[in-house]
Amino acid sequence: MGSTMAEILPILLKITLVLFMVGSLLEMGLKLKVNEARGAVRNVRFMVLSVLWCFVLCPAFAVLLTKIIPLAEPYALGLLFLGMAPCAPFLPMVSQKAGGDLAYVAAFMVLAAVGTMVFMPFAVPLLAQGFTADAWTIGKPLVFFIGVPMAIGVVIRRASETFAEKSHPLVKKVTSIDIVIMLGLVFWIYWRDYLSSVGTYAIGTQFLFYAVVAVASYGLGFGLSHGQKSVLALGLCTRNTGAALAPLFAVAGTDQRAIVMCALAAVITVITGFGGAAVLARFAPAGEVASAQRASKKGII
Repeated sequence: MGSTMAEILPILLKITLVLFMVGSLLEMGLKLKVNEARGAVRNVRFMVLSVLWCFVLCPAFAVLLTKIIPLAEPYALGLLFLGMAPCAPFLPMVSQKAGGDLAYVAAFMVLAAVGTMVFMPFAVPLLAQGFTADAWTIGKPLVFFIGVPMAIGVVIRRASETFAEKSHPLVKKVTSIDIVIMLGLVFWIYWRDYLSSVGTYAIGTQFLFYAVVAVASYGLGFGLSHGQKSVLALGLCTRNTGAALAPLFAVAGTDQRAIVMCALAAVITVITGFGGAAVLARFAPAGEVASAQRASKKGII
């Protein structure tokens, strides 16, 4: 019985991970108003800084941390994958609390999703030495579980905004239930590994990574408004744990500690995201938080 459960639980975890990724991106696509994001896309400074932070500075900083902090190799591998997967699906929620510009949230989420699909398959062999997987093995789950669901959601919204609005609450509810089940399975399967991670620098290194990229991206966001810098900072200090985990699950024999490092992020990124939003809200000009909340109700994203 015990061995049967040990075989079934990892399969159930993979299923819930797929549902989490598909549901999150489908939910995003159903709410995404492409026209509202066009202004943000035309902001060259914001887009250049977003690309630079997402796919150059964050991965480089993750590599640097693995060199200066004595992390075990599997934990270091997990950090590298997290460093290449910006933007949690709950970015609109935390941005709203921080007074972020939700049109820029839409633009950043599309950039992060598309960029991760393109960047990770080619960057992993260069940055994660010892992780034996070709570009297609890494990219396949990202394309099918990130790109396709988001595209389907956008197409549905373009075809029928009314149907998209009615479908979104159901998709959101199913995804929320799935997240709870997924986290329960993660703790059930890996609780011993979680305990083993205490004292290994794994948890502290993640908090350091998120804190530094949030502070630095906001502080160095010259020429951007608070609403724009908040989106950038919160998008960077939250990670797409599904995108980080998918390639690790796709390769047989992956050290469980690498998976645990990414699974830890599912909790840590919530703490840093909502904590960061509370701090950034204090810097918001009068009325920007209320303005963001009104925009959210109008369904910008």
